[in-house]
Amino acid sequence: MKATQLFQAPSHTWLMFGRDEGKPEKIIDTNQYLVKGKGQAVLLDPGGTELFSPMLAAILQHIELEELTTLFASHQDPDIISSLGLWDKALPNATLHAPWLWEGFIRHFGMNNIRYQGIKDEGGEIRLNDISLKLVPAHYLHSSGNFHVYDPQAKILMSGDVGAALEKTDAPIFVEDFGTHVKHMEYFHRRWMPSNRAKSNWIARVKELDISIMAPQHGRLFKGEAVTEFLEWFAKLDVGIAS
Repeated sequence: MKATQLFQAPSHTWLMFGRDEGKPEKIIDTNQYLVKGKGQAVLLDPGGTELFSPMLAAILQHIELEELTTLFASHQDPDIISSLGLWDKALPNATLHAPWLWEGFIRHFGMNNIRYQGIKDEGGEIRLNDISLKLVPAHYLHSSGNFHVYDPQAKILMSGDVGAALEKTDAPIFVEDFGTHVKHMEYFHRRWMPSNRAKSNWIARVKELDISIMAPQHGRLFKGEAVTEFLEWFAKLDVGIAS
């Protein structure tokens, strides 16, 4: 499990974990994000059951376990949060922020101790002491109840499955050439994103944000000009197509 620092300030730090060379062959690679504040931290899209042990070991290189007070799940998929039952034993006093729509489904992964904080459709925030992370609606991209996380100080948008590419674990961390990267993500967006209307609403919403890094849950991250290139490409892409 590789760790990459995305942002550092006196107030908080962003770390990305991914490119897990030890994962089973037929399980897709995922990116996990840790936002570490003063004495508190949140883990964004913690990952699947098979990822729990390497994730726990990786996180403990950076924080004490008691500092991990909050989990966030963008939606209900197993690669997002099927590790919940194991985190529930490790973090009995933590809070999970996840779409209200999926509470009855997500609890199937096992949840006896962690508190479920349902996110309203219009969004909300996660607070870590003085840090405010905005929860941005991304419904139907691809899940019917779906949120992304925006940090206005770090200018990082954790964009869930938007911007995702299904690549090997030796892929670079950042998109280096947008034109050559399109082939890694085009089919994913056409097939997994069901609604052009939802896509356009999301683009209009995030264009109002000041974004330095767009960080999806799979594949490479977009930085600087590549963020604009992605939004322009996505706006023109016809989604909801199965062929």
